[in-house]
Amino acid sequence: MTKRTPKLPNKLAALLLLVLCLMPFAAGAQQPLVVAVDAPGFTVSDMERSLDFFTKVLAFEKVSDVEVTGDAYEHLQGVFGLRMRVVRLRLGGEFLELTEYLAPRGRPLPVDARSNDRWFQHIAIITSDMERAYQWLRKNKVEHASTGPQTLPAWNKNAGGIRAFYFKDPDGHALEILQFPPDKGDTKWRQLAQQDAGKLFLGIDHTAIVVSDTDASLRFYRDVLGLRVAGASENYGIEQERLNNVFGAHLRITSLRAGDGRAAAGPGIEFLEYLAPRDGRLAPADLRANDLLHWQTKLVTNDLESAAVRVREGKYALVSSGLIQLPEAVLGYKRGLLVRDPDAHTMQLIER
Repeated sequence: MTKRTPKLPNKLAALLLLVLCLMPFAAGAQQPLVVAVDAPGFTVSDMERSLDFFTKVLAFEKVSDVEVTGDAYEHLQGVFGLRMRVVRLRLGGEFLELTEYLAPRGRPLPVDARSNDRWFQHIAIITSDMERAYQWLRKNKVEHASTGPQTLPAWNKNAGGIRAFYFKDPDGHALEILQFPPDKGDTKWRQLAQQDAGKLFLGIDHTAIVVSDTDASLRFYRDVLGLRVAGASENYGIEQERLNNVFGAHLRITSLRAGDGRAAAGPGIEFLEYLAPRDGRLAPADLRANDLLHWQTKLVTNDLESAAVRVREGKYALVSSGLIQLPEAVLGYKRGLLVRDPDAHTMQLIER
C-alpha cells in the first residue's frame, strides 16, 4: 500500500514557497552600517565670532561647549599636539558642530574658492520665508555667494519651484537658505512653518558635497555605508548658474538619507556632480583637520568594527590612525574613525 503525503492548505503552501524564495536574499542582505547622520561640522578660526554669527543671525542654540586634548584626539583627527574646542549647536531637530583648533592653527580658506571645487561643502538651512530671510541676512551684512535668491524653473520636474540662496559665514564657509514649494521637500518643514509662523529658520535639511563621479560616490555612501538614495535631479540654466555663481553650471544632483524613511535619521547628504564646467579643483593632498577647508560629517553606526573593516577593504583613505577609543564621552561618543570619501570629503564614523 502506497503511503500518501498529506497536502498542505493552499495558503500555507504559498506562504512556505514565498519564505523559501526570500531566504537567499535575506541571508545575503547586509544591515546598513550608518543608522543616522548626526551632524555636519567644520573648522573655524574664532569660536566666539562664529557663535555670535550662528546664534544671533541664524538662530542656532548652543547645546554643549567642550575643550579636549591628548593622544586619543590627536590620533582621531590626525593632528599632532592638538587642543580643540568643539561646540555643538542645534536648529530645530538638527545639529551643527564647530571646531576651533587652539593649537596648532591651520590654514585659511582659499580666497578664490568656487562652488564647483571638489572640496566644496555646505549646509542647507530651511527658511519659512525666503524674502524675509534674505532681507535679514542683508541687514546683518552677510557675504553673498549667489547673486540673490533664485527660484528653480518649473520645467525641472524634481526641483522646480525650490527657492535658494548661497552665502558665507565669517570664515567663508558656504551656507544655503532653502525654501521648498508645497509639493516638494519633507512634510515636516511645512508642519514646522505652520506650528510657528514667526520662526524664520527651521532646521538643516542636508549637507551638500561636490563629487567628481556620482557612481563612485554611491559605491562609498550607498554600498559601503548603507545610505539610501532618496531623490535625484539634473539642474541647469541661468537660475542655477546664479545660485552657484558658476557660469555654465550643469549639475547632476543625488540626495541620500540614513534610515528607512519612517523615522527621523538626521539631515541628508546631497551629491553635486558638475557635468559642466569640469574644471573644479581637487582638495589639497595635504589637507588637515585644523585647516578651515576641513568639514567632517558625523555618521552614527552601531558596529564600528565592521565599518572600519569595510572602509579598509574599499581602500578608502583614513584620517585617523585607526579605530580610536576615547578616554571619555564628552563629545557624545566613545569610539570614532575619520575616513575620506573618493573626493576627500571627511566622514566621521562614531559609536555611542
